[in-house]
Amino acid sequence: MMNDYIPTLKYGAEDKIAPIPPHEAAVQTVIAQPWLKVEQTCFSDLEGTNFDREGNLWFVEAGGPASKLHKVNMETKEDIVVYEDPLKRAMSAVKPHKNGRIYIPSVGPEFEKGYVFSCNPDGTDYRVELEGHVVDDMCFDSKGGYYYTHMYGSVGNPIGGVYYVAPDGKTVTPFLDKMCVPNGVALSKDESVLWITESSSMRLLRVSLKPGGGPTDIAPFGVNVPYQFVGGGVCDSCEIDDDDNLYVSMYSQGRVMVFNKFGWLIGQVLLAGRENGDFLGVTHTAIRPGTNELYICTNDAKNGAWIFKAGAFAKASLSSYQFQ
Repeated sequence: MMNDYIPTLKYGAEDKIAPIPPHEAAVQTVIAQPWLKVEQTCFSDLEGTNFDREGNLWFVEAGGPASKLHKVNMETKEDIVVYEDPLKRAMSAVKPHKNGRIYIPSVGPEFEKGYVFSCNPDGTDYRVELEGHVVDDMCFDSKGGYYYTHMYGSVGNPIGGVYYVAPDGKTVTPFLDKMCVPNGVALSKDESVLWITESSSMRLLRVSLKPGGGPTDIAPFGVNVPYQFVGGGVCDSCEIDDDDNLYVSMYSQGRVMVFNKFGWLIGQVLLAGRENGDFLGVTHTAIRPGTNELYICTNDAKNGAWIFKAGAFAKASLSSYQFQ
């Protein structure tokens, strides 16, 4: 008698949403929990979590009909909108300067012409520091210069890049070109390695700087791709901890992937609710100074904009420029 059994594919719990690839499912995993819902007059993506020297949490509403700079008191959870850009120029990160000013990259209103702004912590004296490139993220070095990503181009037209602005705030030098929408950028504690996430090609780049060279001198064979991301969404912003581990936010995947200082995947943070398709829009992380508390920006048109919280491998790095 003929067997009528037909082997049939069946969906897993997350197959229709954002399944974890099999080769990544076995890494150490923790689940981040909701910490703060950000009240909004209209939905707008959160970006750019960071801490200042006083321990306040900063972030921005990046796009849509709003472009706002927020500051949160960590003890009371009071959320204050410090500045709202009347021209809606889509702020995308927050980087405190050692002199107390707040630097804010911007991709511009249409992802065609962006800026770097700065302002006082109370939102006054708002200045344009740089304009022209679509600036999604930046990181300071110990001298007060900074690297930034020109988030532009595509896989078919790789014309994005990473640039370095000297401490004088005026001299701009190309660092890496022919890139497919570079997004996040982070500098290792000893400033020997620059990490870059390339969104359209879904790559993590590890760039070794030339020993004894300047901030734009790349070591021979110094540009490597230690990880190729897979699946839907994009690799977004990235930050380091005090052990030089790198935390990469995965937009549309509802998770943060963690790599050691050599680029090996060693862990991941999943957001509670992602298994139901909620809170997938993860953009940025920051670790609270003096702790290993990891704070994560995420966005959901159904549930709103939130900050989630989990525990990181190590405490926050205080090698960042604003803490020196």
